[in-house]
Amino acid sequence: MATLSLRRDVVYRTEYFAKYTRNPSRLATRLVRDGKLRRLRKGMFYVPGEKIGSVEVLPPDRALLRSFFRGRPYLYSGNVAWNSLGLGTTAVEAVALIYNTTRTGRLEIDGRRFDLRRVRFPRKPDPEFYVVDLLNNLERAMADAERVQLALERALANGRFDVANLVRRTAQYGSRTAREMLGQSLPR
Repeated sequence: MATLSLRRDVVYRTEYFAKYTRNPSRLATRLVRDGKLRRLRKGMFYVPGEKIGSVEVLPPDRALLRSFFRGRPYLYSGNVAWNSLGLGTTAVEAVALIYNTTRTGRLEIDGRRFDLRRVRFPRKPDPEFYVVDLLNNLERAMADAERVQLALERALANGRFDVANLVRRTAQYGSRTAREMLGQSLPR
């Protein structure tokens, strides 16, 4: 029987404890009762960590999502990625946009909110994918389409993005609006 060791940067699912006992639910419940784990939601637990003042430091979003999706692929997108493109977006969002292969809908875990979308996405996204993603989500980004298009034209003229890859990513992941905007933005 393996020795149970728990890490603070991991979110555990009940089935993780099956290698330690025949009744993993009972073990998880005992660990919660003993204060060694805290419950995030049904079947998800974390090791209580440090406190900043009276607020407990929770596991990072990535650990929470890795556990929630049980290791299946997912991708963070949204304003953080879009703002970094330098195309004029500066919005801040309270709900993270998460592309994944299994679910669409809203998810709230311990006060953290996620907007899940079951869509195709590259396993290794590049800046050109995020440009297409921004063009697909201008309304969500609270961005003015004309300003973004002008900024994209300047960025393409300055060689900030790989035009061939951007065209390829638009064909793979772009909406009709994104394809039209890119077509109008390409250097002539």
